[in-house]
Amino acid sequence: MERRWIVSVICLALMMTFCGKKEEVAVEKPTIVRDTKIETARSSPVEEGYEAVGTVRSKTTSVLSSKTVGNILAVHVREGDRVQTGQLLIEIDDRDARAQLQKAHAGLREVQEAQEEVDQNIRAAESARDAAEAGNALALATFNRYQALLEEKSVSRQEFDEAEAKHKIAEAELQRAGRMLQALMAKKYQVQAKMDQMKADIASAQVYMGYSRILSPMNGIVISKQAEIGLLASPGVPLLTLEDSLRYRLEVSVEDSMIKRVRLAMPVRVVIDALGPQEFSSRVAEIVPASDPGSRSSTVKIDLSEEKGKSGNPPGLRSGLYGRARFSVGQRQAIQVPQKAILQKGQLVGVFMVDPSNTVHLRLIKTGKPYGDRVEVLAGIEDGDRIIVEGLEKAKEGDRVQ
Repeated sequence: MERRWIVSVICLALMMTFCGKKEEVAVEKPTIVRDTKIETARSSPVEEGYEAVGTVRSKTTSVLSSKTVGNILAVHVREGDRVQTGQLLIEIDDRDARAQLQKAHAGLREVQEAQEEVDQNIRAAESARDAAEAGNALALATFNRYQALLEEKSVSRQEFDEAEAKHKIAEAELQRAGRMLQALMAKKYQVQAKMDQMKADIASAQVYMGYSRILSPMNGIVISKQAEIGLLASPGVPLLTLEDSLRYRLEVSVEDSMIKRVRLAMPVRVVIDALGPQEFSSRVAEIVPASDPGSRSSTVKIDLSEEKGKSGNPPGLRSGLYGRARFSVGQRQAIQVPQKAILQKGQLVGVFMVDPSNTVHLRLIKTGKPYGDRVEVLAGIEDGDRIIVEGLEKAKEGDRVQ
């Protein structure tokens, strides 16, 4: 009995709260309410979603630094400037590179002169070899002829010995001319190798000079500038940071318990709060396979230019903006009622339910996620209950609807 009394008191207090009536109104004769619209609550499939938050980042970010040591002579861009591929951004003092290039050119000229000298010597050696071959051929023919005459005893031994000596001298001269030509050819190969080295030094010096001019590697926007005129640039020290302003991604953190339900190319609804409440379509571009042990979540990257196609990104999109991504991870059954059927007083939420005798009763409910002009009811209403969706201002607890 005590429990029933407490329930009755609570219901009476709720009726007074929602209807703004005094206690004595509850005992008034029920009135007939007309021009109301009643809807039967039905369980229907709804999309089960998961929302993750994150930050907008450029798909490509490039940190530019110098490959050489030198003072900065000029900086041609500022933060926020848009740049094109190949655009000159920074100039660095290149006097050391120019000196190396001049030295390499001087070395090349010296080697070219040495090569001309070797070529002349080779031509002279080839002429000497040809002459030695001719002299050797004549000495050999004379030696053979004297040898035949000696057998016939037509020449003296002295004359034969002279012919043999001349033949040996001609052979030695031919061998000497051959060795000289081979030595000059070897020297030519050495000079050629030295020339190739000098050309490589020139190319290296030219590349080194190119390091003094820092060019943009892509079309983008300057988001950070550390370079100032007069500062000493050195390898590894950041000077400028560029990002691709045409392709952005929303990087969100997805809990480990939900990451298995996220797939590549999966459709996603994205909201960037700074751009307004409107959602736009996108897709999952990348799922980082490693989980963050601190937050127990994985990073999912979502392309933000999916819906825009050729028109590029949404206007105003930039790095650092806060965004929300809603993933559709399945369906479930739920009861939904129109938003206009909801009564709210402070922290209390309810609807007017109509029982089989057409009597109006206030029913407290617990609401869930909104779906357009309807809202999910988690508790307080069952499948088949009838509720008033229009004409709520005409009804109160205990009235009868017609």
